[in-house]
Amino acid sequence: MTQAIISTADDQVRRRMARPREFDESTVLDAAIHCFWRYGFTSTSVTRLTDTTGLTAASLYNAFGDKRELFKRALERYVEVHVGERIERCRRLPPREAVGAFFAEILNRSLTDRERKGCMLVNTALELAPHDAEFREITAGMLQRIERFFLECFRKGQADGTIVHSSSPDGLAAHLLSVLMGVRVLARVRPEKALLEGIVSQAMALLDR
Repeated sequence: MTQAIISTADDQVRRRMARPREFDESTVLDAAIHCFWRYGFTSTSVTRLTDTTGLTAASLYNAFGDKRELFKRALERYVEVHVGERIERCRRLPPREAVGAFFAEILNRSLTDRERKGCMLVNTALELAPHDAEFREITAGMLQRIERFFLECFRKGQADGTIVHSSSPDGLAAHLLSVLMGVRVLARVRPEKALLEGIVSQAMALLDR
């Protein structure tokens, strides 16, 4: 009798494990992105996540583990959708135009962001990276991906004569990355068109001097 009960219970567990998920993972991650993006990691409660995703806490934990792991997955998807795709779009353009198009999209996002969320990657670098070694490594790697894109553009631009030769490509790439982060942070408190466009314009002028 006892063995039969155990066997029945095991069968139920196997059926639950074999049951396909009744939600689209990408849709849930996109909802989690908006929640973490708006409130940050610390201020995003499990209740907020369940309200935003429409899943129960148990379903979230079963699918993604804990809140930290869900945040990591959401950040990775954010970078692929909002940063990776932008890089690929811009990479198809001539080098100098590619950098200009990249910053044009950044300015547009910053000036139309009514919630003043900024950039989730930059926000993570400010909130978690200083005291969390794992997220420091994650965000550093993601930011280096942007810097490599700039570096690639500057090397190609110097090779074809569209970008000034007098500046180090590595130095320009690091400088443009710092400008990008500064614009995204500043836009959260002063989303002023003339201010932000002026900062980017000055940075782009370095490519011609």
